[in-house]
Amino acid sequence: MPRIMALSLLCVALTTPATAEIYRWTDANGAIHFSDTPPKQQRHSSVTVQPPVTVPMSENIRQADKVHRSRAEVDRLLEPGSRDRYARARESAKLARQCEKYRKQLDRIQGQLRAGYGNDRGNRLRQKRRQVSQLYSRECMLN
Repeated sequence: MPRIMALSLLCVALTTPATAEIYRWTDANGAIHFSDTPPKQQRHSSVTVQPPVTVPMSENIRQADKVHRSRAEVDRLLEPGSRDRYARARESAKLARQCEKYRKQLDRIQGQLRAGYGNDRGNRLRQKRRQVSQLYSRECMLN
């Protein structure tokens, strides 16, 4: 029993992130130093390290499943005996106009991003570009 308890404590100790105090100071020559031990005769400040940002893999897996289902649906629609194949041919002009609209939106957004922006505006533009790009991919590339 003591071995199991020791092993579980060791596992917990290995899985918890190691944190230490980090100190920052500037020497007489103006060089900035960082260390885990404070300098003895220098004025120093403590540095706060932010935890790393992680992206959940579940969202990537869900997105991959959506793409897989979309491709399977496209393959089904494009089978030689499918009636949907010919119905889609009649809508191709409407789809071409929509795809051209998406391409123009993407070009406009890309031009705005190249022109310069602040953080908030850049984030909004990148989000809009991502949304339009996804619509373009779903409606124009997969059809």
